[in-house]
Amino acid sequence: MPLAAEKIITRNWGRPDSWTLDAYKGTGGYATLEKVLGMQPAQIIDEVKKSNLRGRGGAGFPTGMKWSFVPKDSPKPKYLAVNADESEPGTFKDRYILENDPHMLLEGIAIASFGLGVHTAYVYVRGEFRFQAERLQKAIDEAYRAGIFGKKLLGRDFALDCYVVRGAGAYICGEETGMLESLEGKKGWPRLKPPFPAVVGLFGCPTVVNNVETLAAVPAILQKGADWFAKLGPDKSGGTRMVCLSGSVNRPGVFKVMLSTTVRELIESPDFGQGMPPGRKVKAVIPGGSSAPVMTADELDVALEFEALKQIQNMAGSGGVIVMDDATCLVRSLWRVSRFYAEESCGQCTPCREGTPWMTRVLRKLEEGRGEEGDIETLLNVAQSIAPYPPMGLGQTICALGDAAALPVHSFVVKFRQEFEDHIRLGKCPFGDKPWGHYGAMTA
Repeated sequence: MPLAAEKIITRNWGRPDSWTLDAYKGTGGYATLEKVLGMQPAQIIDEVKKSNLRGRGGAGFPTGMKWSFVPKDSPKPKYLAVNADESEPGTFKDRYILENDPHMLLEGIAIASFGLGVHTAYVYVRGEFRFQAERLQKAIDEAYRAGIFGKKLLGRDFALDCYVVRGAGAYICGEETGMLESLEGKKGWPRLKPPFPAVVGLFGCPTVVNNVETLAAVPAILQKGADWFAKLGPDKSGGTRMVCLSGSVNRPGVFKVMLSTTVRELIESPDFGQGMPPGRKVKAVIPGGSSAPVMTADELDVALEFEALKQIQNMAGSGGVIVMDDATCLVRSLWRVSRFYAEESCGQCTPCREGTPWMTRVLRKLEEGRGEEGDIETLLNVAQSIAPYPPMGLGQTICALGDAAALPVHSFVVKFRQEFEDHIRLGKCPFGDKPWGHYGAMTA
């Protein structure tokens, strides 16, 4: 099977003015929306469910199933909240969709809204994405002028408004309920679940929260059919997906891959990473953004697919693949990851609020050559108190940030314990003043 995937979301990238309405309509854009408006809403949801489309934002939850949870007889208005708060270190795919083809996202929003009975959609954009937010707003303005959005959805008796809301640079607002709190003008503190957003979401009303890449795939599904999309992937995961490759590879970037593509193929294939720098070899890889457990060089023959990675106690996450070579200090790499989560913790839950800075202090101590016997056990005990591992997803906090902080600590220490012990034994970092590897791994 060829590694290069059929271009779906990226099919218009590289065309002149690909982000404009004229360019998008010139390649058949919004024709699928026209077709969908002649369908029953239940048909749209069923088609997405049959396609096996799974959320591309991190959790990988089946999209059609999430849509079906929205109560059909609720007297309250329904909302669609699009998560464009792409803040996971190592992840940089959604911003390229906003830059290169925002109308594909907007068509996905319109299709989803019609199927769900939503009349108001919000796109929550990461605060640092100024250029992307401006380009998205221009596309929305074009859609209103063309009669796509507004009081009549392509002339039909269905009103749909779409708004861009910019965040303020808080990682925690990438968590769906933290984002809803922020959209309501409150502090971005995640909510206890249940109730889930599909029943009690934005302003206390039924709300569907979807990632940018997820919704951008919807027009193709409704255009070519659920069976076509489902057959592109394995049994439980339809379609292709975008992955972000960074770190110590010859060709970092955003790539469209088949879900059967392995981590090793992503790194070595001439279609993708084109191998390691001269003289370097893979030491460790994070497969799904910095919150995913680290992998050793012996674990790379696993597909970049949700269920395949789950079987080895890992996760596909947000598709951020970070490669570290044999010149990388993994203690300092983990210290950098832990410092990020300590700084981004919202402070609502005690294990996360107290545990993340504690882990950061221990890791700094180890990296600076002040480590002593018992520090490694302390590190593991604190991580275990935040989120027991294995299994994943059973943390002691309201949201998954606790898991995101603890899982890397568990995996780095367990899989590369000798390196942590060497820091204590030598009383210094064995990698000297170049701890990041050839291409600066873990600087995302």
